[in-house]
Amino acid sequence: MSNTAFDTLLIHGGIDGDRHTGAVTVPIYQTSTFRQDGLGELREGWEYSRTGNPTRAALEALIAQLEGGKAGFAFASGLAAITAVLSLFKSGEKILLSSNVYGGTFRLLDKVFNHFQIDYSLENTEDLAALEKAFTPEVKGIIIESPANPLLTITDIRAVAELAHKHGVLVIVDNTFMTPYLQKPLALGADIVVHSATKYLGGHSDLVAGLAVAGTDELAEQLAFIQNSTGGVLGPQDAFLLLRGIKTLGVRLDRHVENAKYLAEWLEGSLEVKKVYYPGLTSHEGFEVHQLQAKNGGAMISFELTEGHDVGRFFKALKLIALAESLGGVESLVCHPATMTHAAIPKETREKIGITDNLIRLSVGIEDKGNLLYDLNSAIEASRI
Repeated sequence: MSNTAFDTLLIHGGIDGDRHTGAVTVPIYQTSTFRQDGLGELREGWEYSRTGNPTRAALEALIAQLEGGKAGFAFASGLAAITAVLSLFKSGEKILLSSNVYGGTFRLLDKVFNHFQIDYSLENTEDLAALEKAFTPEVKGIIIESPANPLLTITDIRAVAELAHKHGVLVIVDNTFMTPYLQKPLALGADIVVHSATKYLGGHSDLVAGLAVAGTDELAEQLAFIQNSTGGVLGPQDAFLLLRGIKTLGVRLDRHVENAKYLAEWLEGSLEVKKVYYPGLTSHEGFEVHQLQAKNGGAMISFELTEGHDVGRFFKALKLIALAESLGGVESLVCHPATMTHAAIPKETREKIGITDNLIRLSVGIEDKGNLLYDLNSAIEASRI
């Protein structure tokens, strides 16, 4: 299916249907183990569902094909996927992170992997000259988010990959905000791609899952061993739901992006909004780089209200848009990064990189854009002090 359009791959890629029964969707193989015909005689390779399950295998084959990688791996959450990837590194090694990385990734390195003497540092991955100085001999990996969460800063993935590979450093890209529909990190030089599949890939706020895709056979072999050994795998029920969600990724994201661009342009024109962060706006600092590596600006917007507004009142006044963790569902969600998604990052560090107490992050859903605009405008008016 090498010449097949991406929208068709979303529906027919990976393992299409069930060859045993002719079912057009992959069944839920709700089993922990598989009957063997004799010692060492496995039926089509299935043995135990931690090691491999047909429903999960269909999902893993699909995400590998969509990202253009060698193999995909499905985990119980996005952080479980990141944990598996971080398990590639050894004591004494160091990992560089995009400065406004997701708070959960920061917490994982700061509070868990530090016990294993794996070090990290937050770096401005937009500044290549400064970044190059960070590649000391102990650095063995770099984790990039582009656009980054929550300030939507843009990293030139190809340029950073070339720089990192010059130093023998593994490049890991969190592609949650863009998905393979809008951005292909492996084609830009990344070695591993990770997703919180809870978000756009699932798309309906009804599952928690993580995915990783290896760009080489060697990394695929290593991640397969880690996945089986540590066991944080995705169950067949959620794998089935995720397969179903991915089928509509293209049509959903087209509507998400249409709505987001509309709202971002309105917010930018509002006298009550101090700053808008959206890579689809020409005013965005990373607009030109983003245009070269992604299809469009995506559907995440962050913004700050001007002085004289109370963000607490803003959140209280929303009627349609829900104040909630997560993003990427069909419904619009809003959050306060400083106390929600990035609370694990120390306040001093947050403020230094721009995650202020006034910052609002909006995941734009697929509702009527006029209704969304009315809800935003009403809440901004209600937040005036």
